[in-house]
Amino acid sequence: MTISTGSAAEREWTRAAAVEQALRPRQGARRPPVKAWLQPALISLVVVAAFIACYVGLQRDPQPHRVPVAVTGPSLPGEIQQALGDAVEVHPAADAATARDALERHDVVAVLGTAAPGRLRLEIAGAAGVSTTSAVRTLVDAYARGAGAHATTADVVPLAEHDARGLVGFYVAFGVSLAGFVLGSNVVGLAGVMRLRHRFFLLIGASAAIGAVGAFVVGPVLGAAPAPLVPLVFVLALLAVATAFTTKLLGAVLGPIGLPVTTLLLLTVGNATSGAVIGADLLPAGARAVSALLPPGAAVRGIADLSYYNGSHLGGPVITLAVWAIVAGILLSLRPRLMRRRAAVA
Repeated sequence: MTISTGSAAEREWTRAAAVEQALRPRQGARRPPVKAWLQPALISLVVVAAFIACYVGLQRDPQPHRVPVAVTGPSLPGEIQQALGDAVEVHPAADAATARDALERHDVVAVLGTAAPGRLRLEIAGAAGVSTTSAVRTLVDAYARGAGAHATTADVVPLAEHDARGLVGFYVAFGVSLAGFVLGSNVVGLAGVMRLRHRFFLLIGASAAIGAVGAFVVGPVLGAAPAPLVPLVFVLALLAVATAFTTKLLGAVLGPIGLPVTTLLLLTVGNATSGAVIGADLLPAGARAVSALLPPGAAVRGIADLSYYNGSHLGGPVITLAVWAIVAGILLSLRPRLMRRRAAVA
């Protein structure tokens, strides 16, 4: 029989003090290394600086650069090119019907012709984006004032009723990219739980579901993207799988900094340069160079082509997204073999 000393409260206090003492770091324990303090702080600072620089910086002073415009008439194409210089890329057209066809195929973003002596007619594709069409209008108005002419404007490829600012493509691509990033980052931590092929099945299956949900919400539910449902599901699923596999790859190869690198590359730079908020033809040279090569930019172009141009240039975006997904998948497949070979050599 054990004789109890002290009250129950005193015994409980003694037990809690013993636990606290056991959990308290030993006097001689090393302090956390400097890297443990600096790495999270520096990564967060880089991310916030890059995010603001991309989204705000690219909108500070957008300048048109070789915006494709079809121009009809015998002398007007040369006059427009001379007057506007590198701001536009003049596509001479034999007649108004040929120019309109180029506009409806998204080969150009506007058509300029002579309606009557002293009068110009500008036809634009509102689906090309507000920033792009506004820039074209400004350029044509400036030319018309200098030439003593009057310009009228007609939108022949207008945006959908529920996409007044032309930003649906951006928000859809950003949302799907974010979902793919979350999917890939969660699968990074499943290496000890699932076999590689099972993780691949999860990435592909969940990406297909992300694409289906995204397309269904923006299309039939909200009516904001007038694209055929099945091709839209395919494009958004490709975007999700490209983002998820790239996230998984960088997280596995680069370790703790892999996910921040993915955030910068795809969610920040990729979406900021996608051409949806600021038209690709108005971006600085560096941003223009990567705009169509990163998954969000490719997806934005694919969504617009399906919604407004009958998929006339869908091949490029689909190939870009497929290449990102396939290359990332191949590298992930090869990584275990390379690690085993490196371990055997060591």
